[in-house]
Amino acid sequence: MKIPVYNLSGEVVEQIEVDGEVFGIPFNQAVVHQALVRQLANRRQGTVSTKTRRDVVGSTRKLYAQKGTGRARRGDIKSPLLRGGGVVFGPKPRDYGQSMPRKMRQLALKCVLSAKVEEEEMKIVKELVLEIPKTREMSKVLSGLAVEFPMLLVTEKAEAGLVMASRNLQGVKVLPSSLVNVLDLMSCHTVLVSELALRNMERLWGKREKHPMETRDDVEKAGE
Repeated sequence: MKIPVYNLSGEVVEQIEVDGEVFGIPFNQAVVHQALVRQLANRRQGTVSTKTRRDVVGSTRKLYAQKGTGRARRGDIKSPLLRGGGVVFGPKPRDYGQSMPRKMRQLALKCVLSAKVEEEEMKIVKELVLEIPKTREMSKVLSGLAVEFPMLLVTEKAEAGLVMASRNLQGVKVLPSSLVNVLDLMSCHTVLVSELALRNMERLWGKREKHPMETRDDVEKAGE
């Protein structure tokens, strides 16, 4: 399949062929939903904690006599029924992390990328280079490309200049191609990708031969 490539002025300069194994597969709603839920769950810290009556600091003395006062029966001051006492069935630190097979994670990512291409919400630019890393220059580029916000800017590798030029623009996020994920793709309206980043994504998630210097950790990281 072919998609257009734009220059920084918003003009189509050529049509390029893209890998259908990455940008042309049917949308699998169940897998995408599972991947999204997993990513949101893994973001949770799970550090909230409450004290039970065993953990509350206080005397264990019985507050008053069991009978003869006309009042309700009371034990010690750490009772959950009293102010400052322990909490019954309160939250404790826990791990919300969920696991998912690597191939399913990659499938979910490719489904979302394919949907972006099909709905024409992904734009490919020949190159993303700013002469001066200024917010004003980045704003001009985005205006020329007529992108809709929020948007995700994908580069081949980490670009400090583009991050600096975009950090004051609301609704703009910059990511290297190896860190593209389902949550960020589904949270944006437009995905702006450089041609080099596009080829890198095809190398990571398309049908390819393993590079001789590539380790298993590199492959696992690409599946996140």
